[in-house]
Amino acid sequence: MVRQNFQHVDTWVFDLDNTLYPPRYRLFDQIEVRMTRWVMEALSVSRDEADRLRRHYWESYGTTLAGLMREHGVDPGPYLHEVHDIDFSALPADPELAARIADLPGRRIVYTNACEPYAHRVLEARGLTGLFDAVYGVEHAGFRPKPEREAFEAVFAADGLSPGRAAMFEDDARNLRVPHALGMRTVHVAPRAEPAEHIHHHTDELADFLALLG
Repeated sequence: MVRQNFQHVDTWVFDLDNTLYPPRYRLFDQIEVRMTRWVMEALSVSRDEADRLRRHYWESYGTTLAGLMREHGVDPGPYLHEVHDIDFSALPADPELAARIADLPGRRIVYTNACEPYAHRVLEARGLTGLFDAVYGVEHAGFRPKPEREAFEAVFAADGLSPGRAAMFEDDARNLRVPHALGMRTVHVAPRAEPAEHIHHHTDELADFLALLG
């Protein structure tokens, strides 16, 4: 039944963090610490205030960076380099996931709110290098983040994909609203399901779900 819903798909779009690796590896915890420290130093605020602002910007704008750019005119380059300079040693390779992705017919791409160089480091750690036809970061959307419609449209136009023949895999449920509206098949990858009209499928193990499509 699941396989039938994807027979029309010829482009597979994957988010990166907490999608191509499970949140149990807590990689993003390192990034959040570095984000908070960056906000503290850039805005001369306390740790508590920086942590509050980081969460506020994420909730209001989609990413901390988007809030910093809109409210403080922050240069995204140094920020992206600093917050993504983390230790990947806790992130294991996943041969099963690699095999399932390799089995997907058509184009396979990564689209993340992080930057492209960081995405390649995650893919390398997971043993997924060479499996994707393209890797898009927030810089390819003019630093506009998911869930903004303009961000998706910029990346999808650059790739040339047809949303009506594509599927999107994403851990953040709000980032599936626009893909659904554009006609994509949507898959929420997260420990807990969030039932919503814009989510077609949910899975807590990406490799297991992809195996259903083969």
